[in-house]
Amino acid sequence: MWRILICVLALAPIVGQAQSTKSDIRGFVYDGDNGDRSVATVVTAVKDKSDGTVVRSILSDNDGYYALTGLSPGDYWVRVSHPGFDTLYEKVKVLIGLNTKKDFYLQHISTMEAVEISVKGKARDAQVGVTNIEARAIYKMPAVGAEPDILQYLQILPGVVFSGDQGGQLYIRGGSPIMNKVMMDGLTIYNPFHSIGLFSVFETDLIQTADVYSAGFGSEYGGRVSAVVDIKTRDGNRKRMAGKVGLTTFTSKLLLESPLRKYQQGKNNSSIAISYKNSFLRESSRLLYNYANPDKLPYNFGDLFVKMSFNSANGGYTKLYGFRFSDNVAFPGSTRYGWTSTGLGGKFLVVPEQAKTRVDGYFLWSQYSIEQKEQDAKPRSSSIGGFNLGMNFSYNFKRDDFKWGIELNGFQTNFQLYNSNDRKINQLESTTEINSFGNYRVVRKKLICNIGLRNQYYASLGNGSLEPRFQLRYMPWKSIGIKFAVGMYSQNLMSAMSDRDVVNLFYGFLSGPDNLPDSFNGKPVNTRLQKARHAVAGFDYRINKKQTVNIESFVKIFDQITNINRDKLFSDDEFNLDKPQRLRQDFIIENGNAYGGDVSYKYSDKHWYLWAVYSLTYVNRFDGISRYQPNFDRRHNANILLNYEFDKKHPSEVSLRWNFGSGFPFTQTQGYYEKYNFQQGIGTDYTASNGQLGIVYAQINRGRLPYYHRLDFSVKRKWVFPEGSEFNLILSVTNVYNRSNIFYYDRIKGKRVDQLPILPALGCNYSF
Repeated sequence: MWRILICVLALAPIVGQAQSTKSDIRGFVYDGDNGDRSVATVVTAVKDKSDGTVVRSILSDNDGYYALTGLSPGDYWVRVSHPGFDTLYEKVKVLIGLNTKKDFYLQHISTMEAVEISVKGKARDAQVGVTNIEARAIYKMPAVGAEPDILQYLQILPGVVFSGDQGGQLYIRGGSPIMNKVMMDGLTIYNPFHSIGLFSVFETDLIQTADVYSAGFGSEYGGRVSAVVDIKTRDGNRKRMAGKVGLTTFTSKLLLESPLRKYQQGKNNSSIAISYKNSFLRESSRLLYNYANPDKLPYNFGDLFVKMSFNSANGGYTKLYGFRFSDNVAFPGSTRYGWTSTGLGGKFLVVPEQAKTRVDGYFLWSQYSIEQKEQDAKPRSSSIGGFNLGMNFSYNFKRDDFKWGIELNGFQTNFQLYNSNDRKINQLESTTEINSFGNYRVVRKKLICNIGLRNQYYASLGNGSLEPRFQLRYMPWKSIGIKFAVGMYSQNLMSAMSDRDVVNLFYGFLSGPDNLPDSFNGKPVNTRLQKARHAVAGFDYRINKKQTVNIESFVKIFDQITNINRDKLFSDDEFNLDKPQRLRQDFIIENGNAYGGDVSYKYSDKHWYLWAVYSLTYVNRFDGISRYQPNFDRRHNANILLNYEFDKKHPSEVSLRWNFGSGFPFTQTQGYYEKYNFQQGIGTDYTASNGQLGIVYAQINRGRLPYYHRLDFSVKRKWVFPEGSEFNLILSVTNVYNRSNIFYYDRIKGKRVDQLPILPALGCNYSF
């Protein structure tokens, strides 16, 4: 199987050379008003404009690029259509053996509200286990804290579980957060969510698209064994100075964008965008949310993002960007912690005039560090920093396309932690990865197929991983798609948190450790990598223009997982060689699986937007001794989002979101005892000293917390001024009926700690 796959990928570029007697029409599709690249635009070549018989048809990609390939010489009418724009027809002459470059500039329909638009194009992706999020969909959510955020939208996607309001993390189809790769314009964001659990580090107004690959993702992505969240930001305004100022009871924000070289059709242009947002909840909660115990809302953060874009007349571009995200938490009299994340990056696209190849590349650097201080004066710290360099090459054939790329990654991790047995765990590691991938996409009338292969070589470990990937979508009828995907995945990075921790704000990182057990479950351990296999199957049904249903089932087999050893009692040195390996090593090996399914329904028209999803998930782990369910194993999870937008005479909208989830697993308490550490060995006089409170635990995660449910609400009113600026007033209420959802149980104090109570918020923003 692997040999056949390698041969197919190796011969793919050669196959394209056989088409040299044919010609292409290639170029980019733009929004004619502002120069934005038009994504998923239908570009069709026909011989006779009146007849309309299709010769070639394709959708533009994320760069607005299209290629009508394998055309015989002659004259063609090219039709370009996209919802919200006038359909464009232009006559193009094709010469033998020569590529014709043609860019298209679309114009907005002036009476959009009076026209219902339906554009059908041939899909170019298998769309298995992936959710594509458009920026406008994020604003359909109730604006928690009166500020819309992509984190709030991610929580309603199929298979996604959110652990809580404070320090909450996303778990995607049975994978822990460290198994999910979150990227922004190619940059890996190591901690994308703030501690309050309501906001991400991303500026919503600058998000262009977000793709969430929950299982079975293709060969273009690697280094994680569960899921990928790929966020792309838009360029700054190319025509005029613009911006947005916002203020809520939780946060404030400022967005500025401006052309550096103004946009004109067919000419070079450039722009810049700068955004900054910060939270002052620690201060405002004492005044506005005193009933919620302001000591439980000690969260502040600040996010800065800058992007410069340089677009050439031939469609190529260079983009430079940087960020600095920070987060600080200070619980009075106990924990203080904070983290900082910084990064710089750039990417480029080159489109040679007559070559059939497009070349894009990137150069990225990022750094993340976190420190936590407790009353025990034993600081926990972690940092990770590194670089990414890569280039990708894309070829378009008559109906198919081929893409391959190479990547060089290097990063260093520095980590220090004390476990629950007061034993120090530390690591300083440098890691280098050399990766490559290839993907051949077959596009037929009723079939789309991705055949991919990725090679992950972890040079510092001396381990490699050859990972075949396959996605298939078959459309027996226009309204129904049957889909399937399988793949193999690996990663080196691991979390400083154990999957058994219920509450842990300390989000640190380690790379593949040296001191792993020699064997697991009676078999020798031959690799330091974490590995998994995925399979996804399902179908989607487009009931009509307004309604769609999607059903998917999945299984993830985690063949090897590395976890923090919470049972460590002794130092791993020559003095303790007689002790069991389980009691002296820093890390343990586990395996497990996750399986389940989900069904989602979407209805969308001019005024109403309804999204409903139900997920059933089972997650299991085996640590070599016992089988258990990790603390994020939520069996049932349901979300309903309802949005109503009034007409232009009353520019307002109302949003509701209800979430229901079954209880998380937890480890029950069997009893208490007086615990001595015997620091002086046999000389310790336990009769003259006081021990600490020790806890006798039951079997791991055999109990279940109560069911969770919450209703969020927001209403927005918009005022549009003649010069084009607008003012928005937003009222939101989080946890409308003040449901007491348990966060965790403090065993020492014998006290239940709940998640956030009802939190009303008021906000406004002004755009110009």
